[in-house]
Amino acid sequence: MAKPLTKTQLVAALAEELGSDKKSATAALDAVASVITREVSGGGAVTIPGVGKIYCRERPERMVRNPATGEQIRKDADKVVKMTIAKALKDSVNG
Repeated sequence: MAKPLTKTQLVAALAEELGSDKKSATAALDAVASVITREVSGGGAVTIPGVGKIYCRERPERMVRNPATGEQIRKDADKVVKMTIAKALKDSVNG
């Protein structure tokens, strides 16, 4: 499996793709991350065409097991961030 792109590598790739400098690519990436964070933390969802949908889902209260002791512990309800991958991306990876 290939290593994931670092932020520096992603900024360089964005700058090259857009034909701009790294400073504006960094600002654009930070702005996108900020918008996604704000929307998802507020209970909304963000769809990135061709990539997928990022959303927040609530998990109910449940019983979990401590792997070290085997003890059953009640875990409170919480929220998790999920992502559904777009069909176009799945097809490009598998096809």
